[in-house]
Amino acid sequence: MKITPNILYEILLDELGIQKWWPVDSSYHKNHSSDPRFEVMVGAILTQNTAWSNVEKALTNLKIKKILEIEKISNIDLEHLREMIKPSGFFNQKAQRIKNLASHLHNNYHSDLNCFFDQELFIIRNELLSLNGIGPETADSILLYAGNFPIFVVDAYTKRICKRLPIKAGDSYDEIQLFFQRELNKKYNTEKLTQIYNELHALIVIFVKNYCKKRPECCKCPIRKYCNF
Repeated sequence: MKITPNILYEILLDELGIQKWWPVDSSYHKNHSSDPRFEVMVGAILTQNTAWSNVEKALTNLKIKKILEIEKISNIDLEHLREMIKPSGFFNQKAQRIKNLASHLHNNYHSDLNCFFDQELFIIRNELLSLNGIGPETADSILLYAGNFPIFVVDAYTKRICKRLPIKAGDSYDEIQLFFQRELNKKYNTEKLTQIYNELHALIVIFVKNYCKKRPECCKCPIRKYCNF
């Protein structure tokens, strides 16, 4: 039986429930009058090639020092930043990427994310992609979860599902993204798409971690009847 992105979304939502991503420490930002969207942006870089549990440790270190703000990160000593985000791994590269992002936002937008996100989606996307170390997945995570733009995030888990089921969406990031967006756009109106893209990406991550692992647990899988793996 053929499965589509719409069917996949409905089954996973019914099985796993609403995920309410991206996790943000709202109380911290309320207490410090800081912008929670910047935490999402930093987290999108920190999560490259590591587990979220390691990202949380790095973010906690930044919060303890009360520097999880654009201007403070742009001015911080790079070595100090490296030390704080060390739990996330690849901390030398990530520290430079985070500092580059913060400096870009501070120098070009006066650290105002309302100003930054008050642009067309693809203008912001191209701008993010122009920054060293920010690729399509990181840029789209920032756009979706921080900017609340309707764009589907493709990660290694999405590619794994597409290959195993299979969902014939193509092999490249752009092909898979376009396929999912086109299919979901057939059923959901523009106003709902941001929420749908948000939930589906989160659901795929949780589903793969619980069922479709490198060595999958097929006997428990809620979409096994659709799968040819």
